[in-house]
Amino acid sequence: MAEDPHAPLRRDIRELGVMLGKVIREQGGEALFNDVERVRRLAKESRDGKAWARTELTRRLSALPSAAALQLARAFSHFLTLANIAEQHHRVRRSRDYRRAPTAPPQPGSLEAALPRLLAGGVSPGRLLEAAGALSVELVLTAHPTEITRRALLQKYHAIAEGLARRDRPDLTAQERAAADEALYREITAFWHTDEILRRKPTPLEEARGGLLIFEQSLWETVPAVLRELDRMLRQCCGSGLPPRSAPLRFGSWMGGDRDGNPNVTQQVTRDVCWVSRWIAADLYLRDVAALIRELSLQSGSAALRDAAGDAREPYRAVLRRLEQRLVATRAALQARLDGQAGDDPQVLWETKDLREPLELCFRSLHETGAGAIADGRLLDVLRRVDCFGLALVRLDIRQEAARHTALLDSVTRDLGLGAYGDWTEAQRVAFLAAELAGRRPLIPRAWLDAGPAGAESPPPEVREVLATCRAIAALPSESLGAYVISMAGAPSDVLAVCLLQRECGGAHPLRVVPLFESVQALRDAGPILRALLALPWYRAHCRGLQEVMIGYSDSAKEAGRLASAWLLYTAQEEVVAACREAGVRLVLFHGRGGSVGRGGGPTHEAILSQPPGSVDGSLRVTEQGEMIQAKYGIAGIAQRTLEVYLTATLEATLRPPPAARASWRTLISGLAGRSMDAYQEVLRRPDFTAFFRATTPEPELGLVNVGSRPARRQADSGLSSLRAIPWIFAWTQVRLHLPAWLGIGEALEMAVTQGKEDELAALYRDWAFFRSTVDLVEMVLAKSEPELFLRYNAALAEESLQPLGLELARKLAHTSGLVLRVSRHGELLAENAVLRRSIQVRNPYVDPLNLLQIDLLRRVRGGDHSETTVNALLITINGIAAGMRNTG
Repeated sequence: MAEDPHAPLRRDIRELGVMLGKVIREQGGEALFNDVERVRRLAKESRDGKAWARTELTRRLSALPSAAALQLARAFSHFLTLANIAEQHHRVRRSRDYRRAPTAPPQPGSLEAALPRLLAGGVSPGRLLEAAGALSVELVLTAHPTEITRRALLQKYHAIAEGLARRDRPDLTAQERAAADEALYREITAFWHTDEILRRKPTPLEEARGGLLIFEQSLWETVPAVLRELDRMLRQCCGSGLPPRSAPLRFGSWMGGDRDGNPNVTQQVTRDVCWVSRWIAADLYLRDVAALIRELSLQSGSAALRDAAGDAREPYRAVLRRLEQRLVATRAALQARLDGQAGDDPQVLWETKDLREPLELCFRSLHETGAGAIADGRLLDVLRRVDCFGLALVRLDIRQEAARHTALLDSVTRDLGLGAYGDWTEAQRVAFLAAELAGRRPLIPRAWLDAGPAGAESPPPEVREVLATCRAIAALPSESLGAYVISMAGAPSDVLAVCLLQRECGGAHPLRVVPLFESVQALRDAGPILRALLALPWYRAHCRGLQEVMIGYSDSAKEAGRLASAWLLYTAQEEVVAACREAGVRLVLFHGRGGSVGRGGGPTHEAILSQPPGSVDGSLRVTEQGEMIQAKYGIAGIAQRTLEVYLTATLEATLRPPPAARASWRTLISGLAGRSMDAYQEVLRRPDFTAFFRATTPEPELGLVNVGSRPARRQADSGLSSLRAIPWIFAWTQVRLHLPAWLGIGEALEMAVTQGKEDELAALYRDWAFFRSTVDLVEMVLAKSEPELFLRYNAALAEESLQPLGLELARKLAHTSGLVLRVSRHGELLAENAVLRRSIQVRNPYVDPLNLLQIDLLRRVRGGDHSETTVNALLITINGIAAGMRNTG
């Protein structure tokens, strides 16, 4: 009988649970330990269908005083976190098992699997090598508020994962194994005594500092390891390795640059974040160069190296020590800027070429003098880091809402007596902007640029901040900045306005301007907008044959529902691809995906390969948001796997794009999308829906959870339209209904089945990657949903007049589940994914008590109990349920 590959995971979870139980007994007392065990057993028996256990569990939890509820919530929340850590470690272990087993096939999605398959599918070695050398995958880290865990705890989680890895070593002695267990126990004890709650909202600078730690934590080491594997596989498959200076992986960031609806992100924040990012890079390179100095003690060297080193006996060390001194000066200068001090040191490194040149000199010398094996070790890794990270570490995007640029230009034209830009038609705006861009006169008065406008007609501070941002962009090192993203873009003038503002503010290296199409209407108009823009002679010359377009998954899904949004995004990409092809312009698509299915999340490989043909043409930009940054990159082994999958999927989508959707498929999916959106919006437009949503979910209390610097709402009202997509989805995840990911889909599938198209739906699922990926993600969310638990929220928290809506939604969920199974032809939800199904089953008895506690705590808080203990207990349940659900926003 074959050994169960997941037995080690169950062992780890069991042993971590035992350690946690010991900590609870020792630190919380015997009574708390006994309460936890009783609740755990009742939750399991309730899951087994025993009604008495469900009744007793509810009674016991509702009777707990807030202090006891707090400790119980902490216990279950901690267990779910430990289970997550164990699962992440197990992913690394399974990946290593794949690579180690001599007879096992390569792991799906790995370079070892993908490259030979591409060759076997007819791609020539030369074409594969060319595509790999030109590959450009940029991952853009954002600070969207879905990471609910404190940085101090994330560091402890990392230590626990390392402890689990240490225990896996087969050569451990009994004493070493005992020491490893003791170290784990100490970490769990420290974990228990650490405050889980974010006591205040982080500032944007704090968000950036925390987010950028992921590079030191894993990515600095992982990137060269992945590129080394890519080089190895290219040599094996194509006879030649990764071309010099290739940078298939790069990183961007929105942390400190995303000011869309966040008044806390100012021009000073943007400057400081750029300095912080550069400081971290300089510090990391200093460690690398110090290691190279220790390693390269060779006395021989090329003539060029000796010329650079003078008469030094150890020329490599002489050259590298000068570089080390410059890095020290660079770090000090950046710290001075962060401290508000000025001063320029000629030693400071501002351009990446000045960092690269001495390293390349050493690399060439080693190869020329017969020591190439040394060059191809640590030094090559450092050079690949330079190509990936540069001196900036990440390139910071600026994001601002289109309306802010309109408001600024309106103030300018009114002040100059040119009329009211805000009242002009789109044709008038384009004509005005095109004329200004083609001319040379300055439009914005110098006084505005220096100190902002004076007088009664002064625009509000948020409009003046747009000007200050453009001035900051012009003054910062160009290597520190990426794109200027326009959120809520809906017209060519939105792009031209930013081009003009950057020119007016004196930028020698203006940022590329990227429209973000995110609303339903903007996605429908994306093709015509781009065609009109690319038809303008000035803009065609300005974009230099390259256009980047961002598509947003969140707002369209919130507005139209998951299925309609997916089809809108698909067709918008087709239109954008066609518009750029017609204009002879290369397109880069930037995908604004979240972690949850409701915001475009899901398995990376399937998501990329299900895009329309031509939309992934050797390049890809994509956001990595919130808690997904730690989930995908927090552990080196998982980070390596994640980066490999991005590379292989992008290569596959480039070299073997999916076939175009057949006309019959398009007709069927268009009908499904239309019916789905109608059904979705019918529910959201009900006059009682907003009150129902705010009553049955913890959305009103999410403001207590200090998970990000950005407000949860675009405007200060309680309506759905102003609520951002992240808290919208987060709230439904907490109550385990996951409404945004499936609402409307049941009605769409029922319509098709009623029309006799069930077999067509099944064929669509079988033959079309886009539809199959969409249905599979919905199936996963349905498997995570717990309508019975949601009905507890409905009964306990909603007014009697609102409760019928909750019952209706629970029926819709059950009906949708049945129809999805008919389409996929699966016998049960997640029939094809036993590992995930088992993971959900393991978590349920630990998440269920947190939901029941949350219901009661919400009732207490809304009833006027705002004591610190009660509020803290509520916040812990939010943390714990988020841990249990994994991808929350």
